Amino acid sequence: MKADDALLKILACPIDKGPLMLLASEDALYNPRLRRRYPILDGIPQLLPSLGEQLSDAEHEHAVRQIKEAETTAETADTAGTAETAEKRETRETGEIEETAEAEAPKAPEDPEGRDGTEDAEATEATEQTKLPAGTAEPGAEAMASGAGAGS
Repeated sequence: MKADDALLKILACPIDKGPLMLLASEDALYNPRLRRRYPILDGIPQLLPSLGEQLSDAEHEHAVRQIKEAETTAETADTAGTAETAEKRETRETGEIEETAEAEAPKAPEDPEGRDGTEDAEATEATEQTKLPAGTAEPGAEAMASGAGAGS
């Protein structure tokens, strides 16, 4: 039986119905309130009142120390496991966010003529290269401004 065993969570002392603690090194379950120890034989807890034994003060102190050491070891292992799990989760979430960002990136609407959008970029670039210096008017701009080319 292990300290994190689901069975341990539901087992209770046959006398006061309180929770039992595992004494792994002794293959026993212990009720510190009544100072009673119940043996575990071949992995099976023997929870009969007649099989429980009363512990002396010294044995009780030893059992309590053992339980505290086991809890400290379990907490340390949980903390290390939690840190590792958090790191893995963060990595996984970061990867998922990156994948989601790529998947949700806006896509250019499809052109029914099969153009891929590079033609527009090339046209914009060509227009920018042919801009006239500041203060210079395009040929024919004066005629349009005076209304001569408007058809009047």
